[in-house]
Amino acid sequence: MSFTWSDTLDGVDWQELSDLMRAALGNKSAALLRTAFTNSLYRCFLFDDGRLVGTGRVVGDGVDAAYLCDVALLPSHQGRGLGDEIVARLLERARGHRKVILYAVPGKEGFYKRFGFQRMTTAMAIFEDPAQAAARGYVTED
Repeated sequence: MSFTWSDTLDGVDWQELSDLMRAALGNKSAALLRTAFTNSLYRCFLFDDGRLVGTGRVVGDGVDAAYLCDVALLPSHQGRGLGDEIVARLLERARGHRKVILYAVPGKEGFYKRFGFQRMTTAMAIFEDPAQAAARGYVTED
């Protein structure tokens, strides 16, 4: 295995990124991902022998708030510290923001706690599909 890291959009195969997301997080189209990653402040891509196996991005304003999102790693590459490296690289890039926010896949909160993330009591969201967000454990009824 030969790992290569990149933080540029050069050579990104958007369908390959969509396939990675589907395997690790859920369905996001290539067109949606192209727009999202292009508009992100920071991004990270991990390649294994030229094949995209991991990614993540940060949306932010450069000083106050940053949002860590779309951290994804193929299941075949999990458990090797590569997800830790993706998050660490993105947090280093986001250093200087007064706060970095994320919402984790339910059950994965412990992964992010190792980096200093704490559960928020006031976080709220509006989802395109509220029923699906509730079914997946992202929101609860008050």
